[in-house]
Amino acid sequence: MTILIVAGDPSGDLHGAHLARELKKNGAKISAIGGPLLKQEADEFIEDLASHAITGFWEPVAKLGFLLRLGLRLKTFIAEKKPSAVVCIDYYGFNRHVLRFAKQAHVPAYYFISPQVWASRPGRIAVLKQLVQKMLVIFPFEETLYREAGVPVRFVGHPLLDLLPQPQAQRALQPPFSIGLLPGSRSSEVKRHLPVFLEALALIQARFPGSQALLFASAHLPDEAYAPALGQAEIIRETGYERRRDLDLVLSSSGTATLENALLGLPMVVVYKMSWLTYAIARALIRVKHIAMANLLADKALVPELIQQDATPQRVAQAAIEILSSAPHHAAIRQELLSLRRALGESGAVQRAAQEILR
Repeated sequence: MTILIVAGDPSGDLHGAHLARELKKNGAKISAIGGPLLKQEADEFIEDLASHAITGFWEPVAKLGFLLRLGLRLKTFIAEKKPSAVVCIDYYGFNRHVLRFAKQAHVPAYYFISPQVWASRPGRIAVLKQLVQKMLVIFPFEETLYREAGVPVRFVGHPLLDLLPQPQAQRALQPPFSIGLLPGSRSSEVKRHLPVFLEALALIQARFPGSQALLFASAHLPDEAYAPALGQAEIIRETGYERRRDLDLVLSSSGTATLENALLGLPMVVVYKMSWLTYAIARALIRVKHIAMANLLADKALVPELIQQDATPQRVAQAAIEILSSAPHHAAIRQELLSLRRALGESGAVQRAAQEILR
């Protein structure tokens, strides 16, 4: 039994690697497209797609040749080797083609971790309905959305619940503080966010002398990507979350990191900057009020979000200082963040997803 897993970004690479490990425990062989983590688990690794960091609306045009060649390789692979199943992880722009290749070859296809159809372009649900055997979703509201549309679906829970340690016990909030910097997992995100974070950090340190910064580096990027932070922050490369859960506050790029921070009970300021063309398109398409998953789950602005032109060092620092200046406010945010754990089901998401696929 061979299962093909296709992931296109660092988050998908992480969760795909854990899914691959679980499937292998049950006798499956894994072929994969993903990143370095999936490469470690796969019996046959086809291509590192995740490390190319291809995102946005116009950015993929620069990588069009690579994507077309990879698509043709996958189409041939699926048609000739006929894997027992194909599992796509998020990354809809590429994976929608993978689903079609599987359909043409009469190979059952599963989607683990849904694209954010609830945030933009709901018409994608109709496409998925025609192509997937079952959606294996990680947020409870996604199960309702797909079921109402007539798409086979199961809410398996969120895989982060199996990876994150228990939150640090509440302690007194007092300076100097420990500030986390999470500028993103892609090189383009780091280039846009890190200078803003470092300037904001200097303003925070001026207000709270002695406060220290820890920059959490992506496994997919080299040390050179974080060169501007040398001397201002300690560069951390950890496979777990032990150092992160001890932070007092995080300056975070929007994405999976914001949910990780929420489940660890870490108050944060969420920032996101993108190319102006991508921003203009996204602004026209996005249908939700918030971008940080913590705010989406809470259905309110639980943590500050500063997007595009609003993401200045001064405004980032001001939002951070307001949180750090009030122990009751900091504690209230922390408790509301921790309450979001209950909305994400129980641990064992990857095991439940593997069971559905193997069945």
